[in-house]
Amino acid sequence: MAPNPQCAALAAAKDKKGLSYAQIAEKIGQSEAHVVDVCTGKIQPTQDEFNALARALDITQSPPSDSAHKTK
Repeated sequence: MAPNPQCAALAAAKDKKGLSYAQIAEKIGQSEAHVVDVCTGKIQPTQDEFNALARALDITQSPPSDSAHKTK
């Protein structure tokens, strides 16, 4: 079973779109492991990765300014 995203909005968007981490990874041109690490907060995404993830999941609201939403 894949781990849940650290961000509640990300988890909801992932569930709403019905995408697996592998499918998200394919959409943004990253490995599945990298997407899991970003979504679970293990690593911080670059701004470009963050934006690509938001586009892939149709997230249009700005993220909150907290530690779970920092980019490199």
